Amino acid sequence: MAHTDVLDLPLVLLSNRGPVSFDRDATGRTVNRGAGGLVSALAGLAEHLDDAVWVCGAATAEDAAVAEEAAGQALLVQTHPMPHLVDPRFGDAVVDGPSIKVRVVVTDPVAYADFYSVWSNPILWFVQHGLYGRSMAPSFTRAEREAFENGYAAVNRAYADAVADEVRGRGGKALVLLQDYHFYLVAEHVRRQCPDVVLSHFVHIPWPGPDEWRVLPADIRERLLTGLLGSDVVGFHTRRYARNFVLCASELLGLPIDLDALTITVGDRTVRARYYPISVDPAALDATLASEQVTAHVSMLRYIFGLDDDRQLMLRVDRTDPSKNVVRGFQAFGVLLEQHPELVGKVSFLALLQPSRTDVPEYADYIALIGAVVADLNAKYTKDGRQPIDLRMVEDFPLAVAAFSICDVLVVNAIADGMNLVAKEVAVVNRRGGVLALSETAGAHEELGEFAVTLHPFDIQQMADAFYAALTMPLEERHRRLAAAAQQVRANDVARWLADQLADLRRVAGF
Repeated sequence: MAHTDVLDLPLVLLSNRGPVSFDRDATGRTVNRGAGGLVSALAGLAEHLDDAVWVCGAATAEDAAVAEEAAGQALLVQTHPMPHLVDPRFGDAVVDGPSIKVRVVVTDPVAYADFYSVWSNPILWFVQHGLYGRSMAPSFTRAEREAFENGYAAVNRAYADAVADEVRGRGGKALVLLQDYHFYLVAEHVRRQCPDVVLSHFVHIPWPGPDEWRVLPADIRERLLTGLLGSDVVGFHTRRYARNFVLCASELLGLPIDLDALTITVGDRTVRARYYPISVDPAALDATLASEQVTAHVSMLRYIFGLDDDRQLMLRVDRTDPSKNVVRGFQAFGVLLEQHPELVGKVSFLALLQPSRTDVPEYADYIALIGAVVADLNAKYTKDGRQPIDLRMVEDFPLAVAAFSICDVLVVNAIADGMNLVAKEVAVVNRRGGVLALSETAGAHEELGEFAVTLHPFDIQQMADAFYAALTMPLEERHRRLAAAAQQVRANDVARWLADQLADLRRVAGF
């Protein structure tokens, strides 16, 4: 994925997690490349530019040790074929493959805890996913305000200073790409220090309308919005999120807007809200599907769930985040079995769940609730020794790809989701005419809704009916929908997601 002719500017990337992480094993220091389409897309860009640096946070103790040894400077990391540091101080000075400069930022642990575990998660996450019931939560006291000032704002300043330092080291003008909800205050700080930057901030989670943001203290929400408006372009996954952002600028800050053009006037600048639906890397998924590890998993799953004996498999692959709506999904499955007893013993539900943010009480409580609902349904509907729900707390991508390829129905019933790449992954790798049962409030629904069975995430009866429609859909129709969804995803892959952003930024920069 070469983008060397896209912008004649140095590139500075910022994300909470970087393209690589450092650790230690019996042989010494190890370097591990980050997983996922976002890392792959941004790394593919950075690897092909002469002057690019990726600023990120220390995720491990070894990350912090590397940052200390580098004295706050960027390090060169070769990413292929085997990730390793390229620096005489670390024993290797030869570059013979793709490489990225990485600057690891270390912040005070107490400040980082306030930044990440008090404000980024759960407060901003809950606001943006509509998870607060409001009758009792949220409540803001001096503790939350101090956590914002000494945590979220302080850590944002530290990252902004690192980004600005890298921009100044490149003559004061660079393309800066900021990623996600952790860094809403960074753009304003960077622009103040480096007024000639071209700055984009991409928000990977939903952006709700103005009323959702009113749960935050007025001064804090104004600082968050003003911080984001330091960008030239604020990117989202869907037009709805982009419109909501523009409406927030109008209703909460009183700024002039053009809702049709999705622009906001900030002094003498025009800030553009844009939408670029993120996607997957189909070639990488195809390669994973063809691997021996996935083939072995497929054989095992087909045997366990009796898929060669006219049984059917429903699947969900999610984090145990309340926004994923796992409990209501299982409750709807219970209603399905209650109202269609002929399916008991004929349909299994495999759930591959990754425990998420267990240090946050709301998340820990939700995991316990998931377990209780599953235990109740398995006790009620086990037949001939076959439990209806197979719940596995595991993060295993080859296993997930194997399950994607052979499931009859993929369930995505999120309360809210910025995009949901699982829906796109199954479209690419499924070989069984799998039906996508997709929440209308997932960002992916804008692209894939016409090929899916739509779920209304709060309506348990409707979801049960949708599950039944998916399971009983004629095979020819299943394959038609799946082929259309796969074509859509393959034509709009993660490379296009990035290329569309860069094309807009090229126009902003006047190239």
